[in-house]
Amino acid sequence: MSIKDQLTADMKQAMKDREAGKLRLSVIRMVRANIKNVEINDKKELTDDEVLAVLMKEVKMRQDSVEEFQKAGRDELVAQAKEEIAILKKYLPEALSDDELKAIVAEVIAAVGATSPKDMGKVMPAVMAKTKGRADGKRINVMVRELLK
Repeated sequence: MSIKDQLTADMKQAMKDREAGKLRLSVIRMVRANIKNVEINDKKELTDDEVLAVLMKEVKMRQDSVEEFQKAGRDELVAQAKEEIAILKKYLPEALSDDELKAIVAEVIAAVGATSPKDMGKVMPAVMAKTKGRADGKRINVMVRELLK
């Protein structure tokens, strides 16, 4: 079952659940609308990888919002954003552990022959392609910098 099909099925279930699924329903509807907007703009049906990219973007936006809400002391909004992140993460593949990510980065560094931080431009795209949806770009960047010192 594709991610879009899973979102549709979960949206229907959230509608049936009424009160219990209100936040879940609104988050799923918003994500489906964003996916549809991308499809309309690109004039094509999105693949699962492209849908994953949209989901990751949504999670990233909420993580940034959590930081801003914490700075402003808006605890109720922090809690809501964290709940939304938890809902969205159900559709993302399981995140890589630090050890798994380090192994992938080391493998790519060896494959492209990178030796210094100047070679990040060669390493980053290859690592991003291998980790699709399973690691945050910021986390990958930090790991690559660490290994290229």
